[in-house]
Amino acid sequence: MTAITASMVKELRDRTGLAMMECKKALTEANGDIELAIDNLRKSGQAKAAKKAGNIAADGAITIVQDGNKAVLVEVNCQTDFVAKDENFSNFSNAVAKAILASGETDAEKVAELKLEDGQSVEEARIALVQKIGENIQVRRAKIVEGENLAVYKHGLRIGVVVSYTGSAETGKGIAMHVAAFNPVAVSAEAVPADLVAKEKEIAEAKAIESGKPANIVEKMVSGSVEKYLNEVALDRQMYVIDNDKKVADVLKATATNIVEFVRFEVGEGIEKKAEMSFAEEVAAAQAAAK
Repeated sequence: MTAITASMVKELRDRTGLAMMECKKALTEANGDIELAIDNLRKSGQAKAAKKAGNIAADGAITIVQDGNKAVLVEVNCQTDFVAKDENFSNFSNAVAKAILASGETDAEKVAELKLEDGQSVEEARIALVQKIGENIQVRRAKIVEGENLAVYKHGLRIGVVVSYTGSAETGKGIAMHVAAFNPVAVSAEAVPADLVAKEKEIAEAKAIESGKPANIVEKMVSGSVEKYLNEVALDRQMYVIDNDKKVADVLKATATNIVEFVRFEVGEGIEKKAEMSFAEEVAAAQAAAK
C-alpha cells in the first residue's frame, strides 16, 4: 500500500479543487495513483452531476467574446447569483465562449463535445465544475454575430448585446446600450416577425369587439393597437435611450449609421423558476438529497 503524502493530497486538491479529505480518500482508494484518482473522481462527479441535473438552473451569466469582426454571446446557467459571480464559473464560461467562437458551433449538444484549451471537453469541464461548486450548471445557448463593425455591451452579468452596424462607432455603441435597456424585437417595424404581429392583432380584435363598437370603429381600434405595439418593439421607432427627444431612426439618419443586426441575451429568458422554498422545506430537501 502506497503511503499518501501531504504533497500528493495538495497536488490532487490543486488539480480538482476538492476538499483535502476527499482528495486523501480518493488517493487511498487509488493506491496513491493521482491520475487514477482523478478518473475515479470524474466518474463519481458524473453521478453527482446527474443528481444536480434535476435542479432548475435559471440564474447565471451572459459571456461575450470578440475576435475581430466576429463575436459570440453565450448563456451559461447555474442556480444562484452567488455562483454566477464565482471565478470558477466565470473562467468556465469564458473558456466555453472561446471554444464556440473558434469552432463556429452553437448547437448545445455539439458544444458539449468541443475541446477547451486545457484538453478537456466542455462536458467534462462542466461535470467537474458541478462537482466542485455543487449546483446544476448548463450551457444553454450561444449565438455568433459577424459584421463589418461590432458594438458590444454588457449590463452586469445578466444582459449582453452585440450589434452589427455600419457608420458611426459612437452610435453603434449607443444602440447596443439602447437594445440592452429597451429590448426591441427587430430593427424595423417591417422586420417584426409576422406571428408576433398576428398575435397582437388577435388580442386587439378580441378587446375591440368586447367594447361593442361599430365594425368600422373596431377596425380603427385594432389598427391603432397594432401600430402602438410596433412603436414599442421596433428599434427604429423607439425613443433613443441616450436622448429621449429623438427616435432611434432620427439618430441613425443623422449619423449615417445602419443597423444590420443585433442580438440580445438575458439570463433566464423563458426559464420557469420554482417558487422559493421555506427554510423547513430546504432542510427537508437537503436531508432527502443526502440519502
